[in-house]
Amino acid sequence: MRATLLSLSRIGLAIALTLAAGAVRAQNAAAPAAPPTRDDIVAKLNHYEQDGELDGPALKQQVLERAKTRIKNDPGPVNRPLIAPDLAKLPAFNAAIQFDSDTPIIQPASYQTVGRIADALVHASLLPYTFLIVGHVESNTKTREANAILSQRRADAIRDVLVNTFKISAKRLHSIGLGEEQFLDRAKPTSAVNGQMQIMTLAKVPDEQPAAPAKPAAPAKKPAKKR
Repeated sequence: MRATLLSLSRIGLAIALTLAAGAVRAQNAAAPAAPPTRDDIVAKLNHYEQDGELDGPALKQQVLERAKTRIKNDPGPVNRPLIAPDLAKLPAFNAAIQFDSDTPIIQPASYQTVGRIADALVHASLLPYTFLIVGHVESNTKTREANAILSQRRADAIRDVLVNTFKISAKRLHSIGLGEEQFLDRAKPTSAVNGQMQIMTLAKVPDEQPAAPAKPAAPAKKPAKKR
């Protein structure tokens, strides 16, 4: 009898420990990731080597045209060629910013991350540069064209908040949405990683040209004397 009670006690203890461990795992899984620090972001972006070449309007048009074109022999999302491979050469910080479903509305919980990005962009080591905000979308049930448009709207939304709320100079920020045309994790197109936003160090802030000195007014001609 005593042995049976002892055995039951051990079983009960084992069950309690298992339940406790499961609760801890569930709590950790539910807890949102801590937002990045300003220094984390600065460390990723502070590696400028040369200006990136970007024709923003042309790339936007190219993304939309490719996204809405049905290619007969499309290799699929895993093998689809990158639409802007040169962007991979730029220093980049990937931000897990949450939006309301199918909208460019930033969720309140992500405003702290956007604020940290703003803090980084005005750090002394990053002030000389312009930046590119890149929107992505993971593969889902929507059309590629719809996802391209959504990714552009989300990139624009981040830019607008940085400019209007955090007062970052609009001249230092550009935005582009790549939709499904350049996955961050090509092996897993539906992964949430592919919905992250990217901030990239693009180029040096152009030097302002000094204003040309005003030309002195030409002296008025004296009227000719009548003979």
